[in-house]
Amino acid sequence: MDRYIIEYCLKKKGAAKEYPFGPDPMVFKVAGKIFAIIFEEKDFINLKCDPVIAENLREQYEGVTPGYHMNKQHWNTVKPDASLPEDDIKAMIDHSYDLIVSKLPKSVRESIAEMKTKRK
Repeated sequence: MDRYIIEYCLKKKGAAKEYPFGPDPMVFKVAGKIFAIIFEEKDFINLKCDPVIAENLREQYEGVTPGYHMNKQHWNTVKPDASLPEDDIKAMIDHSYDLIVSKLPKSVRESIAEMKTKRK
């Protein structure tokens, strides 16, 4: 997996990296809710997505398919390759993170918003 993807997930406010299922996959959460799952051995990432946008991304990119072991309507599996620009992958991560944060209670959203952005 490209390091920039892991680093980008970790830079999201309130993001935490966990391994709840063993050494692979790597799970990224905000306020205890999953927004990204990286399968390093298989070289892909699962990301939450609005169902309409998910379908559009699947039609637009060969490397975007219904979520591996996830709800196929709400999750995409993204295989980073030359056909997927880095900025588009980052935008998909942002969308997944934002979907999760938007469903959190207002007090939790406010505390996340007040956090400083992590820097490397």
